[in-house]
Amino acid sequence: MNQETNPRIVGAAPAGARDRESASRAVREMFTSIAPRYDLLNHVLSFNVDRLWWWRTARTFDAILKRPNARALDLCCGTGDMAFALTRRTGSESAQILGADFSHAMLQRAAEKGRGTTLRWVEADALRLPFPDGHFNLVTSAFGFRNLADYDAGLREIARVLAPAGECGILDFGEPGGLIGRCYRIYFKKVLPAVGTLISGVRGPYAYLPASVERFPAPEEMLGRMRQAGFREASWTPYTFGVAGLYRGVKGA
Repeated sequence: MNQETNPRIVGAAPAGARDRESASRAVREMFTSIAPRYDLLNHVLSFNVDRLWWWRTARTFDAILKRPNARALDLCCGTGDMAFALTRRTGSESAQILGADFSHAMLQRAAEKGRGTTLRWVEADALRLPFPDGHFNLVTSAFGFRNLADYDAGLREIARVLAPAGECGILDFGEPGGLIGRCYRIYFKKVLPAVGTLISGVRGPYAYLPASVERFPAPEEMLGRMRQAGFREASWTPYTFGVAGLYRGVKGA
């Protein structure tokens, strides 16, 4: 397996972005613009399969979530669906689940959905997290890590806030092969942007989505980057024929 990284791909590169700061700003503005219709579009455009992906990811980390006083962070949490999935798997009221995102509009939606729960929400940049070293037992990110302006810096920051032997789970889109892949690419590059733009009334984010998936490192490269950031037992599990998949790693000592 080739584990070499492509040094030319640093992170997300929305149209017009010139550097890391402008890329981060463009991503924040895009997600803020679609926050009111974000949940609806996720379910419609994925045919509700996204719910299964969140559930399956959360179940993967049952051993951590059911520990007393477990601490988990859902990074780039958006409107909170991954954080809610994690909460449903916890085995104790002492477990602490936090959701972090740098879009205030997304966090407002998450807070509205999370009323009456013990979930906490933090407005924060994934590349500069306001948490001490070794604070969490688990860090997840569902369809958000791909939008970071610097993938390697994001992995290092995740490793920093994880306790030794803590686990990382990154759920994101993939590019399936074969006939399924050809059909999927037609849907993803033609149909999805058109439907997303129609429902949201905003064109940019849904034109950006397929481009960001195409730019994202392939599984072999992503696993190599995880190992370089200090994760052992790095693995990738495809979901739904590889349309999505879970990257998983354990922080080394």
